[in-house]
Amino acid sequence: MQTLTLDIQDSFMQDFQDFIEKYKDKVTIKKDKNIALDPYFYERQEKLHNARNEIKSGTAKMLSEKEYEKEMEVFFNNLENA
Repeated sequence: MQTLTLDIQDSFMQDFQDFIEKYKDKVTIKKDKNIALDPYFYERQEKLHNARNEIKSGTAKMLSEKEYEKEMEVFFNNLENA
């Protein structure tokens, strides 16, 4: 068995379902609840995995508490001045 993800235009959905109906004994349609709840789920998941891998490998830039506070102060000042 193989799994395939498809993006189908709304206007084509009924035609697609009618086409697949002929093969219902060979094809199972499953809705991805993650996409239904959050259309960017998999993009966010990949970013989180990359961040986790950077932390584990030691390649992530880590700030000391003082550096963090300074960066946040600059960030909020920039927001106020924008």
